[in-house]
Amino acid sequence: MTTRKPAKSSSTTLPAPSARSGMGKLIVALCLLAGVAAFFLFDLNSYLSLESIKTNRDRLLAYTGEHYFSAVLIFILLYITEAALSLPGAALFTLTGGFLFGTIAGSLYANIGATGGAALSFLSARYLFHDWVEARWGQRLAAFQRGFAHNAFGYLVSLRLMPIFPFFIINLLSGLTKMRLGTFAAATSLGIIPGSLVYAYAGRELGTINSLRDIASPGVLAAFTLLGLLALAPTVYRAVTGKRSTTPK
Repeated sequence: MTTRKPAKSSSTTLPAPSARSGMGKLIVALCLLAGVAAFFLFDLNSYLSLESIKTNRDRLLAYTGEHYFSAVLIFILLYITEAALSLPGAALFTLTGGFLFGTIAGSLYANIGATGGAALSFLSARYLFHDWVEARWGQRLAAFQRGFAHNAFGYLVSLRLMPIFPFFIINLLSGLTKMRLGTFAAATSLGIIPGSLVYAYAGRELGTINSLRDIASPGVLAAFTLLGLLALAPTVYRAVTGKRSTTPK
């Protein structure tokens, strides 16, 4: 008769799920902070200026002409990085896209970069802060979360159209809601089309522009705000009529 030997217990133990999650969040947060710190430490902001683009316009055009697809890829990747790290320079990127690639192609490439970067920022905010927000204010925000999730697409398109709301703030706050990533990406891509076209078109006249304020005139900003309000109108109408229909007579 043979006797079984007791199995040896492993000397290594896996970290608890909460510990692994905490370590993952720490790594993501450190990577984001390192990217932002490098941007300012190496004074990369000096390259994201209208003067810098004008000074290097001939070189940029020559490189784009000789290596078009590489230029497109670099442009999109840089735009994604800028948006993902919530760095300044989105308008200048779109302006440069129009200058290098033309109004339609430039606005398209800018849209891809901005949407991709916004999605990464959205996911980062959700991964880092969503659980904390839910634990702290989950009950208070429950009604808001349900309402926003029901009409998320219309709300977000309106916010994107209105220039009074910073692009990166919308990315971060949206990550704290229960909005789906697909809805966020689709609404972002649609909502930034008018602005992308305006800045890309202005990029074709780079030599006559002395400041980004020359593009974002009060009339243009008012037009974008009006577009945002018009996009929000159907959502508001459904909300009002829905409340009336459910009100007891």
